[in-house]
Amino acid sequence: MKYVPRKIKDKYEILGIIGEGAYGVVLKARKKDENTLVAIKYFKEAPGYQTDTDVIDRELTILRSLRFENVVELIEWFRDKKRCCLVFEYVEWNMLQVLQQHPEGLPLEQVRRLSYQLFSAINWCHIHEIIHRDIKPENLLISKNLILKLCDFGFARFCNAKTLADHYTDYVATRWYRSPELLIG
Repeated sequence: MKYVPRKIKDKYEILGIIGEGAYGVVLKARKKDENTLVAIKYFKEAPGYQTDTDVIDRELTILRSLRFENVVELIEWFRDKKRCCLVFEYVEWNMLQVLQQHPEGLPLEQVRRLSYQLFSAINWCHIHEIIHRDIKPENLLISKNLILKLCDFGFARFCNAKTLADHYTDYVATRWYRSPELLIG
């Protein structure tokens, strides 16, 4: 993959693409010296990259402040002149994949367990004065041990006295997960 920085290629074996969005690509990789799997969020090179550094820096700051069992773990990050890569723990599935595999629904006990973990993750964010703003099935990772991890803090914001002067919009990333009030005004 030609767009992966040399620092990443030297340290990780790229195994494939997990997903791709407007701003970046998530790669599945193996750390060469430890043989552990990771997910690498790689921000696409864009003409306006310099203006996007604020967004990337905010996501990085948020992730570094949210060490918690139900928030995906940021392992390390790399930055060069044109790109930034965030390296995360690898989690096998997301909630959308799990639900597609079980069209009849999950057993009630699993629903309770996963719901509790989601609420714990959201509570942890709120304790740290962070609002996620993009909670959807694709951003809820599920491990093989049924541990839920909230991920993708690209649209998250700090919400505290220091940032109250900032202009918050009602924009969230995914239209289909917006509340009716936001959709129809």
